[in-house]
Amino acid sequence: MSTQNINDRETVEESSVAADRRGFLKAASIAAAGAVLPIGAASLATPAAAQTAQRGGNSGQPYTIRTRKLGSLEVSELGFGCMSISANYGPPIDKAQGIRVIRDAYERGITFFDTAEVYGPYVNEELVAEALGPVRNHVAIATKFGFKIDGTNGLDSRPERIRRVVEESLKRLKTDRIDLYYQHRVDLTVPIEDVAGTIKDLIQQGKVLHFGLSEPSARTIRRAHAVQPVAAIQTEYSIMERSVEHNGVLQTCEELGIGFVPWGPLGQGFLPGKLPLDAQAGFDGKTDLRKTFPRFSREVMQANQPILDFLKAFGEKKGATRAQIALAWLAAQKPWIVSIPGTTNLDHSRENLSSINVNLTPEDLREIEAAFAKITVHGGRMDAKQMDQIGKD
Repeated sequence: MSTQNINDRETVEESSVAADRRGFLKAASIAAAGAVLPIGAASLATPAAAQTAQRGGNSGQPYTIRTRKLGSLEVSELGFGCMSISANYGPPIDKAQGIRVIRDAYERGITFFDTAEVYGPYVNEELVAEALGPVRNHVAIATKFGFKIDGTNGLDSRPERIRRVVEESLKRLKTDRIDLYYQHRVDLTVPIEDVAGTIKDLIQQGKVLHFGLSEPSARTIRRAHAVQPVAAIQTEYSIMERSVEHNGVLQTCEELGIGFVPWGPLGQGFLPGKLPLDAQAGFDGKTDLRKTFPRFSREVMQANQPILDFLKAFGEKKGATRAQIALAWLAAQKPWIVSIPGTTNLDHSRENLSSINVNLTPEDLREIEAAFAKITVHGGRMDAKQMDQIGKD
């Protein structure tokens, strides 16, 4: 497995964002009409992106946020997945708290935020708009199209629908452009060339800046890229879910200069080791997709405990948590990988960000690989219906 250093494609984020962050408190208070004020006002004078002395997360160690490139889109080396604030991993949290979590991530240097029209549906995009409106010109927002919003979980990527829903997403996000627009799942009823061509038109119109695909096959990536260059692929990838290493997706990204954005970098909440074995019994199927995911049954979670045991022991040697080791491992794989861990908890968000302090040496990475070669990962990552929508040609 490649462990090449993060160098030529990773640079320190420009300090020009500092002035914007210093003005964040004033701008946000105006935009939110006093409803929610950004937290950590003191940190705004010394933004993480510009100051190495910024303290981060549970580690309390200084960090410097650097940037990585997804195609030609430059973003912070770690992103933030906004989905769980509104949907799919439990009931939505209080709106004000959701805004605080997103703003805190920005204040600490994260500039890449991920949402989708289907999250909520719709309300997650609206939340992101309110949270990031005052700093819109200093962040990259990714959103997605492609699911039918009718309760069937079906797919619809017809060009006419794409042209309609992009306008709706722009309105909800209160912006004039979408930095990265993903097809959420490949719709086999619509040639990917037609999808890519539609996005190409939207890029020419300035409504979309970059094109992405979520959970495609390697062949689909190539077909789409031939029509409109793809900036990023988003697929589940973690230290315990490595399908993209074997199905040609990562290899294709490297060959074509496409960035990769792992969703579920913390195993959909498993890898931090904070879920009880009977967690699935408490999941509400109406609000938590994991209710039907095999990997979260009591038996499978018990069978996967060796993963948590190893991460805990290894993390203790490195002075890091399980989550931080998992995120650092992903960052060490390729310099064009940008994970988007999501959370509803401020402390967990800061813990995740502090993973950039964890330096995994080549020897560390070999030790991790040797350990995982002896560990069997049990259970499918999603249920049959979800799995039927991924990796399609």
